[in-house]
Amino acid sequence: MTRVITRPVRRSRRATPTASSWHRALGWWDLKASPYAYISPFFILFAVVGLFPLLYTVWVSLHDWDLVGGQGAYVGLDNFRFVLDQAVFWRSLFNTISIFVLSTVPQIAIALVLASVLNANLRARTFWRMGVLLPYVIAPVAVTLIFSRMFADQSGLVNAFLTLLNLDPVGWHRDWLPAHVVIATMVNFRWIGFNTLVLLAAMQAISRDLFEAATLDGAGRIRQFFSVTIPSIRPTIIFVVITSTIGGLQIFDEARLYDVEGLGGNSGQWKTVTLYLYELGWNQQRLGRAAAVAWLLFLIVIAFALIGNWISRSIASADAPTRPTSHRLRRTHVRSTPRRTV
Repeated sequence: MTRVITRPVRRSRRATPTASSWHRALGWWDLKASPYAYISPFFILFAVVGLFPLLYTVWVSLHDWDLVGGQGAYVGLDNFRFVLDQAVFWRSLFNTISIFVLSTVPQIAIALVLASVLNANLRARTFWRMGVLLPYVIAPVAVTLIFSRMFADQSGLVNAFLTLLNLDPVGWHRDWLPAHVVIATMVNFRWIGFNTLVLLAAMQAISRDLFEAATLDGAGRIRQFFSVTIPSIRPTIIFVVITSTIGGLQIFDEARLYDVEGLGGNSGQWKTVTLYLYELGWNQQRLGRAAAVAWLLFLIVIAFALIGNWISRSIASADAPTRPTSHRLRRTHVRSTPRRTV
């Protein structure tokens, strides 16, 4: 007969069910809620200094708001009707779109070319990249003052050079088209370098295998640029187009400081929408009408951003690289491999 010896079972020091569930719940909240807690400071700050003023501007635009007297009577959409009936608003909108087209289109095109050149095997690449970014570091006030003196109508350096070439001086401040060209040049001078480095960072992330396959298929550098590089950096191009559109339609510093008065010229040759907003809000002290202009500009920026997004997507996806390229690369590799003889 066998004797069974039983030993006392030691109880492990485990947490109580209440403490275990509490730790489990705490871990679940830490896993789910901690990412939102990390990014919440930005959204809280944006809600205070960005979203609230944006929504409060709607309230201001619906009232006859004075800078000194404050909120006045409720006028509904009268401020919007007043602004849309003014010829100066449509002239300022034309000037804004003209400067935007003259600055944004060459800006993105030149930035793409410079980024492609800097992406090649150049000597002193760091020096050239820092040189491209240098104009972005310069204060826009300094750039505007220098350009306004260079392109002065009477004693400007550019007109003096044209006189030496027996050419007629150009009214850089008197005529609207030369003024738009100068202001657009100032914008391009400042922002081309920044966009170049953004596009360069996207180009460096492209796989080298795509370029090797395109080279084996007989594609030159220009064909590779349009068929491989442009489609591969499509998201970055869309980002650059949208940011350039937002900044180009809200141009203020260059147009404000291009002359001494800062009112967009004697007859509004380069008065932009932001200058018209500034004139309504601070010179005429009609904040309700200025708020209406601000919301109209906001809607125009959204519309142009959507159009630019659609155009950039269409251009970038037109010559997207296809899979047959990689298949041809593999077939070429197989054919070039010598057969073993037994």
